Amino acid sequence: MSKINSKEMDSYEVIIIGGSYAGLSAAMALGRSLRNVLLIDAGEPCNRQTPHSHNFLTQDGETPAMISAKAKAQVLAYPTVKCHEGLAIKAEQITAGFAVSTIDGQRFEARKLILAMGIKDIFPNIKGFAECWGISVLHCPYCHGYEVARQPLGVIANGDMAFEFVRMIYNWSTALTLFTNGLPALNDEQAEYFKRKDIQIVTDEIAEIVHQDGFLKHLLLKNGNKHPLKAVFGRGGLEQHSSLAAELGCEIDQQNLIVVNGVQTTVPGVFAAGDCTTLFRTVSGAVANGNLAGISASKELIAADF
Repeated sequence: MSKINSKEMDSYEVIIIGGSYAGLSAAMALGRSLRNVLLIDAGEPCNRQTPHSHNFLTQDGETPAMISAKAKAQVLAYPTVKCHEGLAIKAEQITAGFAVSTIDGQRFEARKLILAMGIKDIFPNIKGFAECWGISVLHCPYCHGYEVARQPLGVIANGDMAFEFVRMIYNWSTALTLFTNGLPALNDEQAEYFKRKDIQIVTDEIAEIVHQDGFLKHLLLKNGNKHPLKAVFGRGGLEQHSSLAAELGCEIDQQNLIVVNGVQTTVPGVFAAGDCTTLFRTVSGAVANGNLAGISASKELIAADF
């Protein structure tokens, strides 16, 4: 496998920051375009706790780690693609394009830059939530709904998000309870809708998600009540893994996502792909998005050099 060391080149045509699905997909497209590429990977994908990945053709039910390992081996088989295992801590524009520094003191340059760092989840202050994330506390029914379908499920949310989440999850299970974790912020129409669908609304605050190795046993409320469930769907806030995009001048929206037109950021020569740009967080989506970013960077290089 083509991994770099300190004696190898420090100048590339494209640097990709982030070595999960979007970054690997971008690297493959660029490797097949005969471009000298550096993939900088900190090795902390957001789905590292998830037991199995779904809804991805040819890989349905495979572990995320196995998909990544297989993909990385295939990508690094292209001789122009190199990998640096480390954390990128600084990115800046220079005359030749861009410079990226890593936590181990190395500095690399490239004409184009692809940001594929993923996104960091900010979990609500509920004991057990983080430990169950991706295992029995789930964010996407299209990724995980089939495995828990027609079983007792919960939704932890409030307000308009609660309404949208419940309406979606109801497709997989009608044995559904909404936990607002405090006073409900539902309008009369939403509350009436839940009543007609026989969806229980629990407003008492949650003390803990009681689990065994990430697999939910029950929700324990602060009043002592217990709610046995197979899984709960919930979301927290989002933030970028680092300040690199902002330091480069890329626009960040109110949801803390990098603003893109397709895969082009607001900074010429900087592309972004995968979870750091969208709420549509699936493996297949990241692969497709990364492929587009790699092709887009390659097309710009071709146009500039022709």
